[in-house]
Amino acid sequence: MRGAHIGPSHDTQLQPQQPPSSALQTEASELPAFAALLRVAGSSNSDSAGSTPSAPRLQSEPAEPPWLEDGTDELSPRDSFGSVDRHGFLQSRDSGLSDVAWDDAAKERQRLKKWRAMLGAGGAEWKAFLAKHPATVKRRVRKGIPNALRSLAWQLLSGGRDLLLQNDGVYTSLLLAESTEKELEIVRDLSRTYPSHVYYQQRQGPGQRSLFNVLKAYSVYDRQVGYVQGMGFIAGLLLLYMSEEDAFWTLVALLKGAVHMPLEGLYQAGLPLLQQFLHQFSRLVEDEVPKVGAHLSEQGVHPTMYCSHWFITIFAYTLPFDHLLRVWDIFLLEGVKIVFRVGLALLKISEEQLIQLPFEQLLAALNSKQLPAFGRSPNSLLKLALSFHVSKRLNQSRIEHAQSAHAEDSSVKQDS
Repeated sequence: MRGAHIGPSHDTQLQPQQPPSSALQTEASELPAFAALLRVAGSSNSDSAGSTPSAPRLQSEPAEPPWLEDGTDELSPRDSFGSVDRHGFLQSRDSGLSDVAWDDAAKERQRLKKWRAMLGAGGAEWKAFLAKHPATVKRRVRKGIPNALRSLAWQLLSGGRDLLLQNDGVYTSLLLAESTEKELEIVRDLSRTYPSHVYYQQRQGPGQRSLFNVLKAYSVYDRQVGYVQGMGFIAGLLLLYMSEEDAFWTLVALLKGAVHMPLEGLYQAGLPLLQQFLHQFSRLVEDEVPKVGAHLSEQGVHPTMYCSHWFITIFAYTLPFDHLLRVWDIFLLEGVKIVFRVGLALLKISEEQLIQLPFEQLLAALNSKQLPAFGRSPNSLLKLALSFHVSKRLNQSRIEHAQSAHAEDSSVKQDS
């Protein structure tokens, strides 16, 4: 996906902001502010991500998402949009979209109470609870992490919290390091990342600066990977729930494999892990959605044409936000297997429509953000996704792909 672009671009000159001097000293006032935008648009929800008061970094309830904190009203969404949903996304007056609250507020409060006890202050009880009650954790994660605790929970699930505490001052050093050749690419892609979210709307504003800082820091931290466009959507999602330094170390945990398999191969030269995932997914489609698989093959539509971004962004570019959050809850606990399962569910739900479409319309439908599955609740989509048992076949197709790649390498060496 190197060289591939999503959305418009703007050339901007950004310099990294000075980050907090310590991972344990970030104050809520250091984070960007967009609550005023939500008030202007008339959007408020007592059960939203910003409903809990901010607290010190090591408390069980981290500071509010940066875009929900009090601040100045520098631009008005009403100028071109009708409303802002509870997640901070601008909605056009004529979009026809509605801000559906899929979760019951009473159930959310019950989950919040259970999760507070499970995590403990600052996550102090997390490791012990996970080791003693893994099935309970799995069940609760699949039901959805309370939005007010997603920041801390995601850091703990990914292993990013441990990396943060073990690397005091490193993020600061990375920001102060010399520029890399990737900075211009990062700047050009900033406006393509969640362009309809209030946090990233302002050119060179707090959101874009924080995103630049995290991506620049990673390009210094891992110069072999550097920066690839899809990384912006992952970092952008994390920044909606945590500070720059938290988001950076969570990104490191995911790409370096602090808990699950490392995902850096999705972004390395040649995209080796993506090639493996696409091979594995094509095999699953043949088995689980054979009608769609046969039609795709007949029309000459290969996985690389429609689902590369599913894997490279872990659905951050594709799914409606409520659905995305639930998928990420499971992804951070169970690993990338959920991406395959959700992908199969998307095709299964759209099966009757897809098998009737010719090549161009088929490709457009698969790459659109209007798939029939998006009209279902997150619970409905995930129930179907989790009904696919894929572990054994993923392992088999992984071995098959490795053997095929090895044979190709051997052939190339012989020819040379």
